[in-house]
Amino acid sequence: MSIQVIQLTKTYGKQQAVDHIDFHVATGEIVGFLGPNGAGKSTTMKMITGFIPPSSGGGSVCGIDMVENSLEVRKIVGYLPENNPLYPEMYIKEYLTFMAGLSGVSDVKKAVTDAIALTRLGPEQHKKIGQLSKGYRQRVGLAQALLHNPKVLILDEPTSGLDPIQVAEMRNVITDLGKEKTVMLSTHIMQEVEAMCERVIMINKGKIVANETLTSLKERHKGSLEDIFKQLTHHVDLI
Repeated sequence: MSIQVIQLTKTYGKQQAVDHIDFHVATGEIVGFLGPNGAGKSTTMKMITGFIPPSSGGGSVCGIDMVENSLEVRKIVGYLPENNPLYPEMYIKEYLTFMAGLSGVSDVKKAVTDAIALTRLGPEQHKKIGQLSKGYRQRVGLAQALLHNPKVLILDEPTSGLDPIQVAEMRNVITDLGKEKTVMLSTHIMQEVEAMCERVIMINKGKIVANETLTSLKERHKGSLEDIFKQLTHHVDLI
């Protein structure tokens, strides 16, 4: 398994943000990680990537313990957080070169060139990040996550704030990446899940409420993915 989560828990004071969850993501899968705002999605992703430690439980990424060896896990995981942190005053290539150096890649120039090609940033590569549209900024964030050629990609709301054309372009990029890498992505856009993912893991109030293929989920609940989401998370409106 590329990702194995076992009784993963995160507590903030009296609030249990993530409550003893278990799931796995197999090598080569693109899995949708769904849930309403505040359900525990981002917290779970941050624990898997080593960004924050769990309160209890744990798991592994490509066989490496995410608690005992979080630094090693970070070497094989590419992470695009929900709030994509960028330096708007830097040029794209300048920023990616800087980040590649921080990542410790052996051939910085090749890493930057490959990441730009994979995310289709070529036409914009000589611009400052501050001059880019939201869609291209998301691509820069994704390119940063790819610099060290990770085996696993964790993408938190990669299409947030994008227009329909940008969403379609980002979908194509992620689908292409999924042919070679394991991808776990969080999104509120059900059409994106149906277009890219074979399986969904759904979380609500810190607990897993669904973990199965899209086909199985729809057959069992007899409805659209949006309707199933509302039913399982007790949400009247999709935000």
